[in-house]
Amino acid sequence: MITVLSTLAIGLLLGWLIFGGSEAKVTDEHQHEHSAEEVAGETTWTCSMHPQIRQPESGDCPICGMDLIPLEEEQNSEIDPNAISMSATAMQLANIQTAVVGAAEPLKVVRLNGKVQEDERLIFSQSSHIPGRIEDLLVNFTGDYVKKGQVIASVYSPDLVTAQEELFEAQKIKGTQPQLFEASKEKLKNWKLTDEQINQVLASGTAQQTFDVMAEVSGYVTQKKVNTGDYVRRGQAIYEIADLSRVWVLFDVYESDLTWINKGDKVSYSIESLPGETFEGTIDYLDPVINPKTRVAKARVVQSNKGLKLKPEMFVSGKVEAKLPQTDALIVPKTAVMWTGERSVVYVKSESEQGVYFNMREVDLGPALGESYIVQGGIQQGEEIAVNGTFSIDAAAQLAGKPSMMSLKNAASEHAVHAMFKVGGNCEMCKDRIEEAALSVAGVISAQWDAETNDLHLNYNDGLSLDKVHHAIAQAGHDTEQEKAPDAVYEELPECCLYDRFEYRNTNKETQTSAEHVMIKVRGNCGMCKDRIEEASLSVEGVESANWDDETEMLHLNFNASKTSSEEVQKAIAAVGHDTEKYKAPDTVYEALPECCLYREN
Repeated sequence: MITVLSTLAIGLLLGWLIFGGSEAKVTDEHQHEHSAEEVAGETTWTCSMHPQIRQPESGDCPICGMDLIPLEEEQNSEIDPNAISMSATAMQLANIQTAVVGAAEPLKVVRLNGKVQEDERLIFSQSSHIPGRIEDLLVNFTGDYVKKGQVIASVYSPDLVTAQEELFEAQKIKGTQPQLFEASKEKLKNWKLTDEQINQVLASGTAQQTFDVMAEVSGYVTQKKVNTGDYVRRGQAIYEIADLSRVWVLFDVYESDLTWINKGDKVSYSIESLPGETFEGTIDYLDPVINPKTRVAKARVVQSNKGLKLKPEMFVSGKVEAKLPQTDALIVPKTAVMWTGERSVVYVKSESEQGVYFNMREVDLGPALGESYIVQGGIQQGEEIAVNGTFSIDAAAQLAGKPSMMSLKNAASEHAVHAMFKVGGNCEMCKDRIEEAALSVAGVISAQWDAETNDLHLNYNDGLSLDKVHHAIAQAGHDTEQEKAPDAVYEELPECCLYDRFEYRNTNKETQTSAEHVMIKVRGNCGMCKDRIEEASLSVEGVESANWDDETEMLHLNFNASKTSSEEVQKAIAAVGHDTEKYKAPDTVYEALPECCLYREN
């Protein structure tokens, strides 16, 4: 009996523990779920593609229709709601690196390209002071060397024969009219005849039919202007002679480098055809006017040329170690700066008990120092900034709906997207050219090109065709994944920018040619416009001929319709500054045209 009662008591206890515990657990779970529902009512919902969307309830994104997701609260939101927190793992995966901003003396190595040219002060025109017919040219090819006083040509001159006859007659009355005799001699001297030649004429008693022309300077004949048998006027140039014992080295200085180049700077340079040799000189003249077409100013170095090692038209590569007057400038790497076209930003690192976070900071940039920038405002010495992985930080800011590079450029845009593609290039000049070309396309928010990877990171408004960006960059001379730069434009790039061209597969499977002729209205004014419009048209693959009439402003175009279209040709023409029926030229390109080409009224 005791055993039965004991067994019953144990069973009741176990039943209570099992079922009673389950009931308690259910009650706890119910209470927990109720608490979660209450919390859910306070959750903010956002869209992963459009982080600017904020709603108190779940649902669909009003822009793209995707399901909304809960917005994760930042750990450091109480410290700074605009900060982007990053865990150590996230920073490592994104390869985010930081550095402390320091001050240093701004020093930049400016690389220059140029050519050897004749010293303009040592170029002479050798004239014939005797009118008549060239009987003989003793120096009859370009490049021949002549010495001062050397006979270089002989001239038959009827006028000179008459002047000699007058001299003979004046000699007969020399005793009574010596002034007439002297006047006759002076007439011959005016034709550059020497006293010795005049005395030879008087001694012979016979008028000479031809007279020698003697070199007035020593040097190399750079241009032969006449041939044997040609008639020349008095004072007409028959040779151009250059003294090459001293030459000019003319360097191209781009606008972005003018801040760093000054008269008196030392230049070291080398010449490709003289490997192993280095030359040094001093800039003695800096062009005060920028060439409106090439956008460069000339810097001149005068160089002694013993042994004639330096020959005109040789290519020269030089460098200048330039300094700015300021001594303690804040300098940051270019990789730390994200450029939106209008503003430049960096991400400043901070630490708290909750962890590491980054704040976006606008900065005022000064001159570029090759791989770095001078910062004139926005950050202070000693602050720590991200120098690598800035795009990853910015992407996190965009997803979290925090201020980012994209929101700086166009905070009102709700349709901005990011793209990345390869663009051929080499150096900092390429970087500036590529980014400026991309930003010239309406709708592009920001563009940043990496010289090491050749990747162009692009933020642009949704709806913009990337074809326009590819085309603008290609027209500036750089191959993209999609479009090849015109050969003529590529070949005009500075030598340091001549990158390895991209290879393209021919995807055109059509074998037959489909020729088409169209007439397109293209705005322009003058002969320079005509050349520019026709060259832009012919740069498009498939265009067979292009002829623009400046009176009617009509472009007559013949092209292979299987390779291109009139629309592509109009894009190319607009890219060089001329409005077409369908496309408007970018204002920046139009405004850079020569004054005679400005076809629109300002």
